[in-house]
Order: sequence, then C-alpha cells, then structure tokens
Amino acid sequence: MPGAGKSTVGVILAKLTTRGFLDSDVLIQTSVRRSLQRIVDSEGYLALREIEEKVLLGLDCEGHVIATGGSAVYSQAAMEHLGADGIIVFLDVDLQTLESRVRDFRTRGIAHRPGQSFADLFEERRRLYLNYADVVITCSGWTQEMVCAAIIDGVQRHQFKNRTISIELPS
Repeated sequence: MPGAGKSTVGVILAKLTTRGFLDSDVLIQTSVRRSLQRIVDSEGYLALREIEEKVLLGLDCEGHVIATGGSAVYSQAAMEHLGADGIIVFLDVDLQTLESRVRDFRTRGIAHRPGQSFADLFEERRRLYLNYADVVITCSGWTQEMVCAAIIDGVQRHQFKNRTISIELPS
C-alpha cells in the first residue's frame, strides 16, 4: 500500500544485505518520462497498471530488493515473475497509519478506480497482498530498522521452511 514504507525500508534492506535496490515507481516514471499522477490523469488508472506490469515483467529480479508500486498485486503475471526468483514480502500496515502518511491519495499517482475510497482500496489490495506474500510483516509502529530485521529473519525462515510466515512485534 502507498505509505507502507516500501521504498524507505527497501533502500535500508538493500544496504544491509548488500543487494541492488530497484523502485518500480521510479522505473515507471523514467521509462515513460511522466509522473505516476500524470499517467493516471491522462490515460487512467488501468494504463498505469499496464505500464507497471510491463516494467515488472522486464526486471531481472535475482539479487535485488525491489519496492513495487502498490498496484503490482493486480497483475498475476508480474507477481509470479517476482516470486519466481525471489521472496515476496508484504509490509502490513494498518489503515489508520497509512491514512496519516498519505494525506491526499487522489494526487499521489495511485492506481484506483474513480470514486474508490482509500479504505476500500486498502481492503481490496490487502487481500491480494496476503494472497501473494511469502512473508508478512505486521509493522505498524515499528522503526525502519525493526522492519528490516524482521524481513531478514522472515526471509531466512522462509528459505528453510518454504512456507508463508507472519511476523508481529511482541507486546
């Protein structure tokens, strides 16, 4: 979801794990030389999803930390491509926290149906994220360093057990 911290955590995680970092939103914008919002405004949200799918399918995913745009989960082909050589991590942040981070989602270049509320988008995408995720990090209220540590732990466990893992901060 927008505001979950994918890009910020991704950069830190890439440094900690000595991997390359790719941000698909940046790749989209540089490939078409327009902002995400301009794509949505001029061509519609479905066009942004199509461009995102093409960009993701063109990535060599091995050995990278990749922060995808939030609508990547609408493309089964893209998610299968990402998961073929990698582990899909979902940063599960609660709606209230996301709303506080994303002040006006209608101007942030987010692929959503006309009239769709942020809460509806959250519910719709959260189900998809949970479907594709190999590792789920419930991270509301966590520092970026805590999230990175949980991701590293979750990925290591996943590699050994090859099953979905959910990690939450102890109370």
